[in-house]
Amino acid sequence: MSRSLHWWDVIALGVGGMVGAGVFVSTGTAAHKYAGPSVVIAYLIAGVSALLSALCYTEFAVEMPVAGGAFSYLRITFGEFAAFITGANLIMEYVLSNAAVARSFTSYAASAYGVLHADAWRVHVDGLASGYDQIDPVAVLVVLLLTVCLCCSTQKSSMFNLVMTVLHIAFIFFIIIAGFVKGDTENLMQAGDAAANPSGFAPLGIRGIFNGAAVVYFSYIGFDAVSTTAEEVKNPARNMPIGVSGSVIIVTVLYTLIAVALCMLQPYDMIDTGAPFSTAFQHVVGLEWATNFIGAGASLGIMTSLLVAMLGQARYLCVLGRANIVPRWFAAVNPTTGTPINATVFLGACTAGIALFTDLSVLLNLISIGTLFVFYMVANALIFHRHHVPGKTDALPTAAFLTLLSVLAITFVTAWQCDKYNRHNWTLYLLGGLAVALTTLFWVKVPTAQRGKDWSVPCMPWVAAASIFLNVFLLGSVDKDSYIRFLTWTAIAVVFYLLYGVHSTHDAEALMSLDIPLKEFAFDTTSEEKYIEQKLEEGCRPIVVQVKGESPYWNQVMPPSLQSVKLAITLD
Repeated sequence: MSRSLHWWDVIALGVGGMVGAGVFVSTGTAAHKYAGPSVVIAYLIAGVSALLSALCYTEFAVEMPVAGGAFSYLRITFGEFAAFITGANLIMEYVLSNAAVARSFTSYAASAYGVLHADAWRVHVDGLASGYDQIDPVAVLVVLLLTVCLCCSTQKSSMFNLVMTVLHIAFIFFIIIAGFVKGDTENLMQAGDAAANPSGFAPLGIRGIFNGAAVVYFSYIGFDAVSTTAEEVKNPARNMPIGVSGSVIIVTVLYTLIAVALCMLQPYDMIDTGAPFSTAFQHVVGLEWATNFIGAGASLGIMTSLLVAMLGQARYLCVLGRANIVPRWFAAVNPTTGTPINATVFLGACTAGIALFTDLSVLLNLISIGTLFVFYMVANALIFHRHHVPGKTDALPTAAFLTLLSVLAITFVTAWQCDKYNRHNWTLYLLGGLAVALTTLFWVKVPTAQRGKDWSVPCMPWVAAASIFLNVFLLGSVDKDSYIRFLTWTAIAVVFYLLYGVHSTHDAEALMSLDIPLKEFAFDTTSEEKYIEQKLEEGCRPIVVQVKGESPYWNQVMPPSLQSVKLAITLD
């Protein structure tokens, strides 16, 4: 794929991917049911967790600037099977969540025209099952429009996203300024119905804050799609860390400010969980018209998040095709536009088909668990990659540490969920202390075997260990239906891999191992170095290959020092 993206493009893609429909729904639910005004602290906690995961992604993205994202990182670290299972789940999450977001676009776009009924722009069809009987042609048109945009050019799609993101950020600043100007600081400490609901900044205590963090965390999902664009980023060693981490920090600041604005406009127990911002402005004297404006702004946010997510899902499938785990047809890159056109069109059609029939409430029960699972796997992979080199170091200490840390995290979240009345907080302190002690012991006793040459995550293994612990904690808040979906889809992926994927990759490796006659060539060191420098300046990327000389003639003419060489391959 062509390298055409700068760091500001990466930041815009990250912000556009995260600031979507999530913040307009999850903020009201978290504030009303769990955290109250301390939802701002919940956003900060979720932002720290997202930043930890983003840092883990970034080191891999710099070291392996290819389009596969988590699939490529896990394939190198844990092997093909683990990578395929996580990649298949992530693609499924993308398709389902994109369909859900596309249907929510219809509702917000209708509210922008003053139509408050959610299904006003949908067509009811008798005879279909409940949850699948509201046909949504608007969602289909939006998905198909963005599919065409993504097929044309990544750079043009990025420019479209940049413009939409700037407009959306301006809209969010309007909400923040209006909330701070028209809001009342007393709402941050008082409940609307003090007789029925507790007052205070954190009315349900620290448990409410963390439960709220689990709810609002899903507003951050989207930065992982940015890592799939690493193959299209110029100078990824500099631009990827700036872009990914910068976008998470910017979004965290925006989320905390917009949460404070909402809680100042209304007491937490009066906040509507379905459309919190629209409802809040209906009660602000002189700003009743802002309800329509919010619908238009939310539509912009949904459009940008949908664009970035559809960009990411196509690149995951493209890399699965490159690995021959799925048909290689999906790996085709259009030579004119430099985009994975087949994967983009196929997944765009799947998303449109699901968005046409399936109700939002059905889809929302099926998303999120796969993304958290992938974040958890990438953090594990980074620690394993840092401390284990095949053939040089023993994998057992690192594997044992990761297993014990996961067990402690699962035990912690189980104790947290079971002890709803805070009667056994000492258990949580004990488990947390054991996790810190275990990480300290690993840090002292197991040396780092390798690190990224161009950029590496600081404070390892603490950053990745904290990411593992927090992701397991958030996985503990996912509902039962999501786990059923996760296990069902994983079983389907395993069957597909056993019946097709493993045989397809084996056949591909057998074809590549055939003896192919090589052309004779003259090697001029000076001219070759100049040629390589020229190609690198033009945006070509170096590919590291290992050459094993089995021909007697090859062994005679090549000195031993060149048995393993680095070559700059021209990919015309």
